[in-house]
Amino acid sequence: MHRVYQRFIDLLSSAGGAEDFSKAMATAAAAMDLSCFAYLALPYRRSREPLVISTYPADWVTRYLQNNYERLDPVITQALQNPEPFRWGLGLTARQLSSAQQELFYEASEFGIRFGFTVPIHDGHGPIAALTFATDEKRAQFESRINSQARVLQLMAMYFHAHVRRKLSGDRRIGEALLSPRELECLEWAAKGKSAWEIGRILGISRHTVASYLDNAKEKLGVRTIVQAATRLAAAKREEHN
Repeated sequence: MHRVYQRFIDLLSSAGGAEDFSKAMATAAAAMDLSCFAYLALPYRRSREPLVISTYPADWVTRYLQNNYERLDPVITQALQNPEPFRWGLGLTARQLSSAQQELFYEASEFGIRFGFTVPIHDGHGPIAALTFATDEKRAQFESRINSQARVLQLMAMYFHAHVRRKLSGDRRIGEALLSPRELECLEWAAKGKSAWEIGRILGISRHTVASYLDNAKEKLGVRTIVQAATRLAAAKREEHN
């Protein structure tokens, strides 16, 4: 497992685009006998399309979108409402399913998506995201695999999200100011009350580098203090969601 995880981290670090990220996660998932995955990140602005990186069968994705299954998919509903990881599939879902939702799961199983383990990502740094690992194994095999690997899968989902968000997110504009991914990341942590030293520990960079990113952010925003910059950031997020 250590080799699988280290290989995953190495591929993430060198990834430059969606295809690279897909390869990194697909390689790790296959090594753990999970046949496919799907990552969905909601956009800051409602007018934009969500970011999707997935190895789900193309025919299933087409059917899912054509039938607007996202409107009734209980996996999406639960991921939006609860930050805790959860398992799903026929006979696994805790909540009562409607006949239409049961039919959705039956159809998915025809494409090799029998059971899934979903990690919702409510990190406070932006809109909600979720990463799902799916398999066509029998229930007993799936449950055994998730019981032994749930913690690693959750950690992989969080790392994947953090790298994708930093490299692929196009929502780094606050008003007329365009921040770099690191400037925005440091500012978001500072807005939560973290010191430069604490942010450095979280991001794996030095306190002085954090201070430099924050100084750049303040200069771009035309403010003198972190409090003023954080206020501009909060106002921009409120405007995006209205």
